[in-house]
Amino acid sequence: MRYYIIAGEASGDLHGANLMRAILRQDPQAQFRFWGGDAMAQVGGTPVRHIRDLAIMGFVEVVKNLRTVTGNIAFCKQDILQFKPDAIVYIDYPGFNLRIARFAHDHGFLNIHYISPQLWAWKKGRLKSMRRNLDCLCYILPFEQDFYARNHFPQAVYVGHPLLDAVGQYKAQAVADPIQSSPSRPLIALLPGSRKQELKRSLPPMLHVACCHPECDFIIGGMTLLGDSFYSPFISRLPNVSVVYDQTYRLLSSAHAALVCSGTATLEAALFNVPQVVCYRANAISASIARVLIGNRIKYISLPNLIADAPVVVELIQQDFTADRLEQEFRRISADDTCRQAILDGYARVHNLLGNAGASDRTASQIVKLIHQK
Repeated sequence: MRYYIIAGEASGDLHGANLMRAILRQDPQAQFRFWGGDAMAQVGGTPVRHIRDLAIMGFVEVVKNLRTVTGNIAFCKQDILQFKPDAIVYIDYPGFNLRIARFAHDHGFLNIHYISPQLWAWKKGRLKSMRRNLDCLCYILPFEQDFYARNHFPQAVYVGHPLLDAVGQYKAQAVADPIQSSPSRPLIALLPGSRKQELKRSLPPMLHVACCHPECDFIIGGMTLLGDSFYSPFISRLPNVSVVYDQTYRLLSSAHAALVCSGTATLEAALFNVPQVVCYRANAISASIARVLIGNRIKYISLPNLIADAPVVVELIQQDFTADRLEQEFRRISADDTCRQAILDGYARVHNLLGNAGASDRTASQIVKLIHQK
């Protein structure tokens, strides 16, 4: 069978690679054509666009890059028509993917969306078009089950969270290879995000914390696609800060604590039982628009807190995300044993709510079944 897969971000590349492996276990002759990154490329198939050219987030940023976005949409539509896939799999990235899904549905293609957009937080108006255009929606958060039941979305299927697969595979395969740090110097993971606009906002306050704590080794979880030329200007005068590339799990497996930009990495830190402070600052205009759209519908933005429906970890958002406040919260998660244990207890609840691994295989089964039914 022929599969066209679209992932637009680093997390989507990770989940896309695991999904491709799961599809191959059920359909060894599968042919892939995909938008993604290095992880998906390692599985095989034909790459179309790399995530380095696609990771645009925020209302203002999208407007600034509108010509690129519309050009990619037009190209993707023609590429699908030429490839004629048996199924199109959309991995998160809803602003782009849902536009393609409407086009693909009108042309008779089988549409599967893997990792639901956060409709429970905002843009609930997308429900109508998604019901029309998607043959299957595979969602990954346990509390979404009630949302889709209340909103009469019969083709929505809970598959579990794919990070359980990814982290479980790492732990099962990893040999003892800790990132080197002196036993007397705690290793602190800095996970400032995967997009340049996120990094430029989140990294300077994190590095302020590093300046205040020369007794710790701070290591940035960097991305090869950005490279030394991006990170070096930030850390050139900080002897206790370094960068490792594309080794987030190895970094978390060695870390005493973490400072994390909101996103997939917050759940990854939880699954590795690393106490963390979550932070996020968006463009001021984008944040104002988001506040209007979201209103009071959600209390949290980090995945551990959303899943537990409780403040498992501290979130520093917008005006609360200052260098001094981040340093204050860092001292608590790094040195206060009572605080650290409370976070670990919250992580245990998150683990329990997520259930078992196997999201990639369950999603692959849904896709293969739908192809045979069509």
